[in-house]
Amino acid sequence: MAAELPRPSSAGRTRARHLTGLAARYLLLTVLAIIVIFPLYITIVNSLLTPGQIAARPPKFFPLHPQWDTYSRAWDVGHMSRYLVNSAIVTAFITVGQVVTATLAAYAFAFLEFPFKRTLFVVFLATLMVPFEVTIITNLTTVTSLGWYDSYQGLAVPFLATGFGAFLLRQAFLQVPRDLQDAAELDGYGHWRFMLRVAVPLARPAMAALSVFAFLGAWNQYLWPLLVTKDDRYRTVQIGLKQLRATSIDQVNVTFAGVMIAALPLVILLLFFQKQLVRGLTAGAVKG
Repeated sequence: MAAELPRPSSAGRTRARHLTGLAARYLLLTVLAIIVIFPLYITIVNSLLTPGQIAARPPKFFPLHPQWDTYSRAWDVGHMSRYLVNSAIVTAFITVGQVVTATLAAYAFAFLEFPFKRTLFVVFLATLMVPFEVTIITNLTTVTSLGWYDSYQGLAVPFLATGFGAFLLRQAFLQVPRDLQDAAELDGYGHWRFMLRVAVPLARPAMAALSVFAFLGAWNQYLWPLLVTKDDRYRTVQIGLKQLRATSIDQVNVTFAGVMIAALPLVILLLFFQKQLVRGLTAGAVKG
């Protein structure tokens, strides 16, 4: 009579199901990562191919003889250094401005008591539903009347405050225990000292997330810099890419190289601040 095989224990079955679910999640994440990264990879490949190879069918997914000189040509022909500096200056102004104004507004909505507090906060949130195109004529008229056309302040000032930033940091400040505020008051802390020494350090993940979002939005602006500048001394990198494309119609690989040069600061930013970005977005998700 054949020996009866041992049945797997319940712990073994649970472990097998856990490993199967874990493998399925990793497989799904791998597929999604490939979908997200694939356009970036194709841009890099096209920047290293010749125009004839880019137009060939079937397309090439790996450059056998990479054309590294396309990057130097994009840098020189497209005047990328000047446009990158302009974008860096404008982006720095906007990022710092949004963080400062959002911090002050969020602290007021989280810790201060004043009339119509909830109503004003709803008005702040309502600005998120107003498309930029609705205010663009008014902003352009205002910038022109102030004499800020073709200037860094004209590029940056309309974006120094954001309702999203106030909302994000308010949610982070609401997670600060009230006991800390009471203890700070007993120690003689005013609002400024409490905000700078207690509330802001505890909300650093949310502030880092806001900084990343502000940087991405400011760096990728195209329509506003196109409207408020005509002088190349103030034009940003996105406008520079358009001009590079116009001057390199028969050299599309040079345009792809310019795109990669313009995207490099964004890639570096996300690689270095991805943990802060995730922590900032999930800081108020769990309470307790």
